[in-house]
Amino acid sequence: MPRSPALRLSLRIAVAAGLTGYLLWKSHPRAVLAAGAGASWGPMAVAAALVGADRVLMAYRWLVLLCIIDPGVRPPFAEVMRVFFVSTFVGTFLPASVGGDAVRAYRLSRLKVDGGDAVASVFMDRMLGVASVLVMALVGLGLARDLSGNLAIVLSLAVTAALCAATMLLIFSPAISRLAAAVVGWLPAVSVQNTMRRILESIRRYAKYRRQLVNVLASSIAVQVLRVIQAYYLGRGLGIDVPLVTYFAFIPLILLAMLLPVTFNGLGTSQAAFLWFFGHAGVAAPSAFALSVLFVALGIIGNLPGALLYVVGGSQASRRAAS
Repeated sequence: MPRSPALRLSLRIAVAAGLTGYLLWKSHPRAVLAAGAGASWGPMAVAAALVGADRVLMAYRWLVLLCIIDPGVRPPFAEVMRVFFVSTFVGTFLPASVGGDAVRAYRLSRLKVDGGDAVASVFMDRMLGVASVLVMALVGLGLARDLSGNLAIVLSLAVTAALCAATMLLIFSPAISRLAAAVVGWLPAVSVQNTMRRILESIRRYAKYRRQLVNVLASSIAVQVLRVIQAYYLGRGLGIDVPLVTYFAFIPLILLAMLLPVTFNGLGTSQAAFLWFFGHAGVAAPSAFALSVLFVALGIIGNLPGALLYVVGGSQASRRAAS
């Protein structure tokens, strides 16, 4: 794997563009455009409205995870919300969702929050989000049992479950915590060791907040349910005639595929997953491809409030610098 971050990013963008282009060609571009042009805007508007609801839930769950920060130094609500929405917007242009997470942790630390606490809150938000996708994917696999023998799906679920289990052990198991601290001691730079130790200590503090962790997991599952319903209404708008239960079976598994860090923000992998899964339900390739594009676009629409806050904040900073 290339060591240069720029080269890795370039390769991911190339893979995303190449895979998306190939799948578009296989799906017949004119047929895809016809499917999109003939869409009914009523169901599309419902899907777009639901994006606002899932963003509110996502912001809420991160607020809950700030419980490890002393209330006396916790930033004001408005500042925290600004950090959340701006980071989701900036993350649109960064490789995978991890880029947005890094921006969020950095911006929170700039608000005089301990860097370890900032990273831990974002890390737990991400892992509980992954856990919610896992829960919904297992439900989906139960609804689509003919896919339970697919090796790629089973391996993806197993790896995801292992990551979630490792995170819980890191929080609640003193032995695993000591092992992690020992591993950190092998890192080459003392400054890196100290940073990682602070992060581990912050993550361990969540052991005292079990109710909050359950709350965030439940909120994360609600976000995934909303995403399934969003996809359903997009499908209705495109005239895709499959029941809601099919979306509950497929969308969580598609979201799991989109988490794979092989392309840029899930482009290419999402199209491949939509075509493969919905092809099993008899959906024509042009309609499935159009659905995949609209589903990704819906996520970008959900990040637009962050774009507004980013522009307004930049304008205010420029005026302060000029005065």
